[in-house]
Amino acid sequence: MNAEVWADNHYEIVTYPGVSEKVLSVNSLRSIFSMHLKTWPDGTKIRVFVLPDDDPLHQSVSKEKINVFPYQLRAIWDRLVFSGTGQAPIKVNSSEEMLAKVASTPGAIGYLWRADINENVNVLEIK
Repeated sequence: MNAEVWADNHYEIVTYPGVSEKVLSVNSLRSIFSMHLKTWPDGTKIRVFVLPDDDPLHQSVSKEKINVFPYQLRAIWDRLVFSGTGQAPIKVNSSEEMLAKVASTPGAIGYLWRADINENVNVLEIK
């Protein structure tokens, strides 16, 4: 079965329950995941959580939601870190860890397979 066919919409962008945003533009999402947009509109620091570059969910979200390849995101993050102008997102190693971190970290944003989402996180609509 071709993963591209069923992959779309089997995952969601999720945030910490205290984040007031319910809808984000693709441009805002890209700015957040490329670590350029650092705070939510209410001033809360955005904490970005990602899975490893080779994780299938990370690859799907990068290509389908953020519209960049994982290696492009990695290059952006590496440039920020090496130049001292920013930091990379916080890497988690599993969906379980992603859920736990996003649910418990003020300002957090990440992504999860639909099956892993519960009431401890908010789902963002991406327009």
